[in-house]
Amino acid sequence: MADRLYLSCWPRGFNESSMLRQFAKLLEVFPFSKLAQRGPALRIYAVEHTEPPQVEREFAKDVEPAAIVAAAREFAHADSCFELGAAWDLWRSNPEWKLEPAPVTLLCLGPEFDNELGDCLRIEFGPDAEFLPNAKVEGSLRMGQSNLRSLLRLVSDIEKALPMEKRTLWSESGMNFADLLAETISRYGVN
Repeated sequence: MADRLYLSCWPRGFNESSMLRQFAKLLEVFPFSKLAQRGPALRIYAVEHTEPPQVEREFAKDVEPAAIVAAAREFAHADSCFELGAAWDLWRSNPEWKLEPAPVTLLCLGPEFDNELGDCLRIEFGPDAEFLPNAKVEGSLRMGQSNLRSLLRLVSDIEKALPMEKRTLWSESGMNFADLLAETISRYGVN
């Protein structure tokens, strides 16, 4: 069964006054979809996710990260969460392999926002199956490798843009994604 995959980041010096600058750096390196029909949508929450969003705004497909951050600036408080629903292009089988927009959520979690992980920036990538080969789907080893390279390139770009105290790639179930990847690839006899 597919599990949801996340990247959590703890950039150095993250606080109420720096959080939107650091979110902007994340947005600047993120490879937004060129194929998506719609632009990203911003939701801003106060205190916790169970509260209704204070703001919901959709942007044009070609929006610059600075415009997203400018729209969020008046709501920048230590207990705020900025959630950007967007897409990036991945290989997907539906039933044939095709490069398509895959939904992703980018979050900036204020230091006082209710967040049990305590992470500052997070990306929700969706099902980990997008990055793992599936023996039942022809071509999935090659396409899964391509998607995985995109994921690893993004993590590397984020680390170059934002000095990190810590970062972790994790799954909703708590299973170690690196172990799952190694186990899955070993079935193919690939080193």
